[in-house]
Amino acid sequence: MAPPGSRFLVGCVQMRVTDDKDRNLEAAAHWIGEAAGRGARLIVLPEMFLWRGPPERDAEAAEPVDGPSMRRIAEVARNHQVTIVAGSFLESVEGSLPFNTSLVLGPDGGPLGVYRKMHLFDVSIPGRVEVRESSRMAAGGETACVDTPVGRVGLSICYDVRFPELYRRLTRAGAKILCVPAAFTHPTGAAHWEILVRARAIENLAYVIAPDQIGPVTHGPPVWGGSAIVDPWGTVLASAADTECAIVAEVDLEHLEAVRRGLPCLEHARIEV
Repeated sequence: MAPPGSRFLVGCVQMRVTDDKDRNLEAAAHWIGEAAGRGARLIVLPEMFLWRGPPERDAEAAEPVDGPSMRRIAEVARNHQVTIVAGSFLESVEGSLPFNTSLVLGPDGGPLGVYRKMHLFDVSIPGRVEVRESSRMAAGGETACVDTPVGRVGLSICYDVRFPELYRRLTRAGAKILCVPAAFTHPTGAAHWEILVRARAIENLAYVIAPDQIGPVTHGPPVWGGSAIVDPWGTVLASAADTECAIVAEVDLEHLEAVRRGLPCLEHARIEV
C-alpha cells in the first residue's frame, strides 16, 4: 500500500491571456477552481498568465511579488486549499527592467518560493517568429527548487525548456516534479514543444507539468497551446484541447522511484566529464 502523500492529483491550466488583467485573473481563478474541484493539490498556471499586451506598457503592467494580483491568487489558493505555481508575470523592479517571475503559493496563501526566468527568448526565424525578450525584461540568475506540501518542485519558464542542464541541476537538488509554464510560439511549438517537454521528463525521470497559453492572441506572436502533464517514463498522462481548460493527472511518487531504480541514469551520469 502506498504511504500517505505518495499519490496525488496535479492540475495544469491552459489560458488565453489578454491585456485585461481583471479578465485574466478571473479566468485563472475559474480554472484553478475547476482543477481543485477535480481533486488537484498542485496547480500550475501558464507563463505571463496575468497580462499580455504591447511592450510599451510593460512597466505599467508589472507588479511586485506581493502586489494586488498575487494577493488575489493567494486568496484563491487559500479558498481551495491548494498549492499554486503562478506561472509567471512581469515583476516590477525599481530602476531596472522587470523580471519574468514565477511565484509559488501554499495552501495558506503564503509564498513558498520564487523563480526569475534565466534564459530570455531572443530569436529571429525569418518570416515565422521575431522576439527579443532581453529588450523588455531582465534575466534571473538563480535556479529554484521549492518545498511544497506535495514534494520538492523545480521551477522553470518557457524557453528554459531548451536548456537541459538547468533541469539536471533541479533534479540533483531533489526535484521530482518539474514545472514549465509557457507561452510557446506557434511555429516552434508545432515542431518542438511536446518533444522537449517529454525529453525533460525522460532524461530526469521526473514528472513535468507544462501549461501553455492558447490563442487567439491580442498581442505578440501566435501561441501553440498543447499543455501537458508527463510522467517519468515520458508518457503523456493528460493533454489539452485547443481551448481554455484545466487538465488533471495523477502523480505517483512510488512509480517515480521504481522508474529511477530500474533505469538509474541519474546515478550513472558522469557530470564531472
